[in-house]
Amino acid sequence: MSVANNAQASSGRLARNSVGISHIIFFVVAAAAPLTAVVGATPPAFAFGNGAGVPGAFVLAGLLYLIFSVGFTTMSRHVGGAGAFYTYITQGIGKPAGVGGAFIALLTYSSVQIAVYALLGVSTQAMVAPYGLDLPWYVWALAFLVLVHLAGQRNIAFSGAILGLCMLAEIAILLVLNIAILVAGGGPEGINLTSFEPSTVFSAGLGVTLVFVVGSFIGFEATAIFAEEVDRPEVTIPRATYVSIVLIAVFYAFSTWTIGLHYGPSKVQEVANSLLGAFYFDAATNVLGAWAAITMNVLLVTSLFACVLSFHNTLNRYFFALGREGLAARALGKVHATHGSPYVAGILQSVSAATVIIAFAAARQDPFTVVFPYMSALTVIGILTVQAVVCISVIRYFRKNSHGHGPWQTLIAPALAFVGLAGALGLVISNLELLAGASNIVVDSFPLLVALVGLGGIVFAIRIKGSDPVRYAALGKVFEA
Repeated sequence: MSVANNAQASSGRLARNSVGISHIIFFVVAAAAPLTAVVGATPPAFAFGNGAGVPGAFVLAGLLYLIFSVGFTTMSRHVGGAGAFYTYITQGIGKPAGVGGAFIALLTYSSVQIAVYALLGVSTQAMVAPYGLDLPWYVWALAFLVLVHLAGQRNIAFSGAILGLCMLAEIAILLVLNIAILVAGGGPEGINLTSFEPSTVFSAGLGVTLVFVVGSFIGFEATAIFAEEVDRPEVTIPRATYVSIVLIAVFYAFSTWTIGLHYGPSKVQEVANSLLGAFYFDAATNVLGAWAAITMNVLLVTSLFACVLSFHNTLNRYFFALGREGLAARALGKVHATHGSPYVAGILQSVSAATVIIAFAAARQDPFTVVFPYMSALTVIGILTVQAVVCISVIRYFRKNSHGHGPWQTLIAPALAFVGLAGALGLVISNLELLAGASNIVVDSFPLLVALVGLGGIVFAIRIKGSDPVRYAALGKVFEA
């Protein structure tokens, strides 16, 4: 144990210079789970949305998040800390709004983590059962939770290395399929750019497609969460953010374009309706052989593992930031003396995730038709809400002091992003039944739940102001790199 590490632990700071731009990109892209997003989210987008226009929708979503990132990364040069959105909103709008945003962010990342654990459990069960080991989905989910917890206790670079390997493997199998389709001449209609033509992209069903597409970008904002742990965050965070968004948008657009060519732009919607779960696996078998479908199934599990590991580390840092500032138990603000990781926060959120998984299992809720879609729908509503609030926060922050930045970074880009994100949120809420796979009192209450959680955070902050003015004054503190 080094003196430097001891000093780091005693200061309540995460390990500095422990992660580079490549590690952050691995975290972000792994959270986006390329194989999971492509194989799981795009078939219903093809089937129920704008059909062949799905690739173009990914381009539109990528542009929206690039515009969002203009103000987001500009503010990151002046506002840093593991609290990310919480710190941003606090500095821009005020402490009560910041705490409200933090509560919604915790709800959001906790929900997506449970969703992924459910899908990971049922996917592993389906993959292993034919070989004689037929265990319930929740047993697999809890087993992976233990692995994720152990990895999260280590230095952040350790998780980054794991994520890098998983991400490269899942991207590789999709690229092999994509290139094989192009080498074979596309499909029945050849190679064309129909999927990117305005008349195709902006056809009926675009709104439904965006519901699935926007959800595929969840996690890119995690770049700012690691600001305390990187060298030169004012340079590294913006670069990592832009590179991550471009990689996600280009790769998803390319993958969905080639699969559309395989089935034919005029037929892809019909085929997606009839296949859905087998949409990509059938294509892989037809183009590459049975080995590809088997490999894709295995890599789907590693993709989900990488995804949940990424969100685990993100949640750890949110809990850490809230504990450090006294919004939660102070112990959550402790860092590991050797690894410089927020290990107490990791213990809390692993235990809480295990509790929720066990509760769903005890209630006999189906992981594929209830746990995953319900939690995913709640996640998308929560993240879009927080992102839209961040846009307002960026504008208000730079109204106080532009720090030499022009109107594009401080007003125009965040205003445009707010309009786009608010519109996307409206589309998600209006298509909630499709996203969650059901319409009932639980699903229909999700928008209200997000609003109440945010309101609860605001009320909590106001109560702190009255009972502990010193602690209130320290909320949303900016930790200089």
